[in-house]
Amino acid sequence: METANRKFYKRLKKRPPAGIDDEVVRLDEEVFAYTDCLACANCCKTISPVFKDRDIDRISKYFKIRPGVFTDKYLYLDEDGDYVLKSSPCPFLMSDNKCSIYENRPFACRSYPHTSSLPLTKSIELVIRNSAVCPAVHEITEKLKSKYG
Repeated sequence: METANRKFYKRLKKRPPAGIDDEVVRLDEEVFAYTDCLACANCCKTISPVFKDRDIDRISKYFKIRPGVFTDKYLYLDEDGDYVLKSSPCPFLMSDNKCSIYENRPFACRSYPHTSSLPLTKSIELVIRNSAVCPAVHEITEKLKSKYG
């Protein structure tokens, strides 16, 4: 499935239809109006957000620990030089699929799956990866394929 989505999105990137970003935002609003993320939480179970310095500072303050202590306990630098979680599922994911640090969660979690916040032509790789993780992004992709495929 990811291969078919990759081919579709690569074609869209080469020749983006007029208004494609607005269409993605519209579909994002439509699909997320009836999507229950707490029923899934696949993103929290399988992938890590990128933790920026401001996220690390905010979460460390919440835990009342130094940022270095937080980083040593939960994060590592990946091959891109980004701080990501050492383990999956997310250590802050509770058994009811709620986030124990929800009010302090990283920006990447706040904006996931990024379908309403990034122009599609600039975020193709991210959308392809997220379509394999998030059922809502998969559905948005299928709707785009039926319209532009």
